[in-house]
Amino acid sequence: MPQHPAPPTDLDGLVGAYEQTTRAVVDLGQTMSARDFAKDTECPGWTVKDQFSHIAGIEGWLDGATPPRLDLPELTYVKNEQGEFIELFVQERRSREGADIVGELEDILESRLAQMRDASMTEQTVVRGPFGRTTAARAMTLRASDIWVHEQDIRTAVGRPGDLDSPAAAVFVAAVIRAFPRVVARDAKVPVGHAVIIDVTGPVVARAGARVVLDERRRPFGEELFTGESHDEDTASAPTETTSIVMSTDAMTRRAAGRRSVADLVFSVAGDADVAHDVLENLVVTH
Repeated sequence: MPQHPAPPTDLDGLVGAYEQTTRAVVDLGQTMSARDFAKDTECPGWTVKDQFSHIAGIEGWLDGATPPRLDLPELTYVKNEQGEFIELFVQERRSREGADIVGELEDILESRLAQMRDASMTEQTVVRGPFGRTTAARAMTLRASDIWVHEQDIRTAVGRPGDLDSPAAAVFVAAVIRAFPRVVARDAKVPVGHAVIIDVTGPVVARAGARVVLDERRRPFGEELFTGESHDEDTASAPTETTSIVMSTDAMTRRAAGRRSVADLVFSVAGDADVAHDVLENLVVTH
């Protein structure tokens, strides 16, 4: 079943998705009060203002700025070196007003768009990415996806839902769908012979399925379903136990971003409830 809307895959489309979600974040920030900026979000340890600090800081660094040098306090939600690096940009902006950081992000966005839309830029051009040097297409995929997750953090915290059907939303959903076979077979350790299907009901509509088989090394492998290949047609006649999970775009993406526990999700299951729980526990694809 094709995802709808489909995610952009060309550089122009990916830059457009990145621009749309980043401008949405700026627009939200321009209408916020000091009380809004101080609200806690579903991202552990961060307020709404911290979300803006994170986005502005990382985007500024990707645009060529030097990372801040400062000593971090002891923070329980910072788990590794990557988390420490990200936190530097948030701590650097602790004393600034939220509105000032929104203005900073707006300026950085214009510089970033000029860079990514330069006539010499192609999908394969090597640029600075959030995890090191990478192609422009990969960098924009990662940034559109990450900023959209933080946009949803902000929207949830201030009670302004939206953009669940945007191009960046489609990019993030597609990333979760791609990871689903691995999650089922290797992370959730679903038994061999069992198939798991997830139906995302919208606004981004998608379906993913994986049947656990053994690869040539006798290791569990998630055989992707609904690809149009011959094994899809054999599924109905194969002795396969199936568990189906149905949930909204919001529920699936909040879980995949690690923002909500399985206990806090709304979803339905047909089949093995324990298998469904294990898959959802392991569905987190960002940290």
